[in-house]
Amino acid sequence: MRTVSVGADGARGTIAAMTTDTTGTAARDGEPRRGGPADSPFVRACRREPGPHTPVWFMRQAGRSLPEYREIRASVPMLESCRRPELVTEITLQPVRRHGVDAAILFSDIVVPVAAAGIDLDIVPGTGPVVAEPVRTAADVERISPIGRDEVSYVDEAVRQLVVELGDTPLIGFAGAPFTLASYLVEGGPSRTHAKTKALMYGDPELWHALCARLAEVTLSFLRVQIDAGVSAVQLFDSWAGALSEADYRRFVLPHSTYVLGGLADAGVPRIHFGVGTGELLGAMGEAGADVVGVDWRTPLDVATRRIGSDKAVQGNLDPTVLLAPWPVVEAEVRRIVEQGRAAPGHVFNLGHGVLPETDPDVLTRVVALVHELSARPAR
Repeated sequence: MRTVSVGADGARGTIAAMTTDTTGTAARDGEPRRGGPADSPFVRACRREPGPHTPVWFMRQAGRSLPEYREIRASVPMLESCRRPELVTEITLQPVRRHGVDAAILFSDIVVPVAAAGIDLDIVPGTGPVVAEPVRTAADVERISPIGRDEVSYVDEAVRQLVVELGDTPLIGFAGAPFTLASYLVEGGPSRTHAKTKALMYGDPELWHALCARLAEVTLSFLRVQIDAGVSAVQLFDSWAGALSEADYRRFVLPHSTYVLGGLADAGVPRIHFGVGTGELLGAMGEAGADVVGVDWRTPLDVATRRIGSDKAVQGNLDPTVLLAPWPVVEAEVRRIVEQGRAAPGHVFNLGHGVLPETDPDVLTRVVALVHELSARPAR
């Protein structure tokens, strides 16, 4: 693996399907190839197939808890770092080298495709995405343009570099779900209450659905670019969906998430769907079309499996704050989650949300080793 040095319209469109091989990489010769990422513990677990051990990766593993990440990002703004393929490649590889995780996740941000679609925004340190002109009218929705490979060519290039560097280690691509993206755009930035979002959703359902339909097209296109470039799986982040009741989720959100995930049904890669605070939504989220449903730390995995159904794998679900506790506490929680994950037809060990900046990287490394040890299965 390489290292680099760094200096200072709302109508539904049709997105062409592509032929993918069993690794999740777009087949160039029309013939599927055996081995590689498709036979990795991560992809096998996503497909509910037996593997040598429970796979592990961490949301936000590529980033702020690593000193090498902080060094490389010291003089580079977030959005710019997402647009520099060599930098994206290096940051994505860092946790794979350090922790020995079973999958890499592309270093990017959920607002990258929205910015590519023409929305003026910035990712402000300590705050998050901030939108210059919030989207709250039909005219604002029209400002969101379709995107394709040309608009995010830097993502396409980064994925292609990473697939070569990672070899048999799978790469996860990702995007933000329409609801979460819409909330950022309507609020103008992060929100604890999502008051403006809900006011638009309840007060003007037609405009709300037009906005989400437009964002669903952008999201689907963005994921298709990543799949065509070679990612082995994709994750749809609906980080803020837990702010909704199940009835509101089904009415205002589920159709658009289903459109995105359903639009990837022919793509040949596992689809993961994740949200925070979604314990009461797990059944509905399982209906959206993913192969794997992410579970935050609030719902035990055996309970989550009953809600989601036996035809889905699960991902999760260690509370990120547990990693700040003494090792015996961490070990006990990891053991509990591995055991509860056995109730699912497939389990990918992860956190219930992202790695906290103050996390000791050595603890993450120890967690990976412990999960592998606890879940090791004899070779057949």
